[in-house]
Amino acid sequence: MASLYTKFITSCVFPLHEKLKKHDTVVIKNTMEKSQWWSREQLRAYQNERLQNLLKSVNAHVPYYQRLFAENQIDINTIKSAADLPQLPFLTKPVIREHSDSLKADNATDLARFNTGGSSGEPLVFYISNERVSHDVAAKWRATRWWDVDIGDPEIVLWGSPIELGSQDYVRLVRDKLLRTKLLPAFEMTEAKLDSFIENIKTWRPKMLFGYPSAFALLAKHAAERNVSLTDLGIKVVFVTSERLYDHQRETIEKSFGCQVANGYGGRDAGFIAHQCPSGSMHITSEDIIVEIVNEQGDVLPVGESGEIVVTHLATQHYPFIRYKTGDVGVLSGQPCSCGRGLPVLAEIEGRTTDFIVAQDGTLMHGLALIYIVRNLEGVEQFKIVQESREKTRVQVVVNSAFDDKKELMIKSGFKQRLGEQVEIVIEKVSEISAERSGKMRYVVSHAL
Repeated sequence: MASLYTKFITSCVFPLHEKLKKHDTVVIKNTMEKSQWWSREQLRAYQNERLQNLLKSVNAHVPYYQRLFAENQIDINTIKSAADLPQLPFLTKPVIREHSDSLKADNATDLARFNTGGSSGEPLVFYISNERVSHDVAAKWRATRWWDVDIGDPEIVLWGSPIELGSQDYVRLVRDKLLRTKLLPAFEMTEAKLDSFIENIKTWRPKMLFGYPSAFALLAKHAAERNVSLTDLGIKVVFVTSERLYDHQRETIEKSFGCQVANGYGGRDAGFIAHQCPSGSMHITSEDIIVEIVNEQGDVLPVGESGEIVVTHLATQHYPFIRYKTGDVGVLSGQPCSCGRGLPVLAEIEGRTTDFIVAQDGTLMHGLALIYIVRNLEGVEQFKIVQESREKTRVQVVVNSAFDDKKELMIKSGFKQRLGEQVEIVIEKVSEISAERSGKMRYVVSHAL
């Protein structure tokens, strides 16, 4: 049951905060809390209506799409539903970089500049309107409430994005204090930092945690090694996002904090795509998001088949994201969730396309094929696999006294079995594994795809 303070925040303070920022978050969230219980047919009808309105708007106001429709003789009136979207070409990161200004609607007055570094480190600059922000925040708010926690409940955020950490001005500090949110930087995960994070959690006694799965898994492992119990603090849920969540991470986190892990999937570019409910399903925010799964040739795949996730965000009329290729790999489910929500389900989110590796003979496989070899070895504390080319793969490992020459040979032998006997495997023993510039941790990086 929510405290009086939390009720005050959710009914007064946060709505005022959003109104001052000219966001319609509260109205949208209230609508979404009703629409999540609609049937799939009702949700599809609503989605189709919004898609048609989005296409009419971009056709009237977005120079890039005006030219695209004209040059390709595309009649938007023939696009009635998600099934008709293959009439339109994909939106890719190179296209956005090349046509950034012409993707802005001529009637847009509230665009804010954003960027994301991506796996290559090359910035992707794009723009987001108040409409888009309102919908994404509302979707996240709704998903938060699935877990019996709410805005205003004590929260610790373990994060590493320069955008968040660079905006800790007075207004932000006051807002976080009112909302009872404490931000801890995930850039440095030294033993001293981990000790301080644990003390912060024990002192703050949050109802929810939010951050990277790799960061919380490392923190949970550190607490277990020091026999520090975190199961009696009243934490109800650990929200994780921005990286692939592995089964062993979920198990480690849940055991350490004594609560469930709720996986979230999305990004600044693609939006708030899906979130896990307490029944275990990853529900797509289908009021705002259309998800297609496509193969390497760009053909839409049926439910149950694995391919690249392509997103159309329906609240992006001022800077459209239509058939945007996310670079992520996933699988749609045709099964309803036992929770009763009509929202469709992502059965799998398998990771970035760059989380995959390619053998010397061209065989494509998930990075897990190599991860399991290293992860299960006694003596390996941390690791990172970098496929430089089809001929060379480098493995960085942080090891303890249990690691010996035999373990090193096991890594090389296991990798060669999967990648090819002629592939050079280089083992680098390091004191620490550096996170990405964003603070995220990536276990596999391939430059050979």
